[in-house]
Amino acid sequence: MHDSSRSHDLGELSLDKLVACHECDLLMLKPELAPSERAECPRCGFELFSYQPHMLGRSLALVIAALLLYVPANFLPILQLRLLGQTTEDTVWSAVAALYESDLQGIAVVVFLCSMGIPLLKLLCQLVVLLSIRWDVGRGYGLLLYRIYHHLREWGMLEVYFMGILVSIVKLLSLADLAVGTGLACFICLLLVQVWLEITMSPHQVWEALSRGRAHASH
Repeated sequence: MHDSSRSHDLGELSLDKLVACHECDLLMLKPELAPSERAECPRCGFELFSYQPHMLGRSLALVIAALLLYVPANFLPILQLRLLGQTTEDTVWSAVAALYESDLQGIAVVVFLCSMGIPLLKLLCQLVVLLSIRWDVGRGYGLLLYRIYHHLREWGMLEVYFMGILVSIVKLLSLADLAVGTGLACFICLLLVQVWLEITMSPHQVWEALSRGRAHASH
């Protein structure tokens, strides 16, 4: 852990050598971090940024894994319901379609965007950003997509949808025979991979790499 305590005589320094705390707005010198170290604000203790070793390779592997899990998580059965001799299988996509066919088009669109559309768009933005850094091409577009990704983060609600699935399972257990499908296992794995990706893909390192590449391209 690194304490960024030097916060005086900053007026003549270039912006790339400074960092501001997102919580208390304290402006300070940007510390040099070793792998696995993190910088904290000396005033409020907020984590400014951390240095993730092998961030690019690990993040790419996690994004690709998440994209591979996306299709089975959304289109394979999550639950198998047996009631009165009839068996039905539900997927994330079938739930959206059922809402739409039940004259709840507005809710269907919201559920689709939050559980399928926006999570996929976030993953694609992350993939393109990481590839632009890896191949050192189109970093200006990478900056734009990374800004879009940060605006989308608040709208991807897989964890909320997962809680809804758990509540449904608890309520249906007393009414019918339930069997957990492969889609639910893939959905849980997708959720865990995305959480791991959020931890691994250090925003500070991504912004730094994109800005550095753009600065070199402009010279």
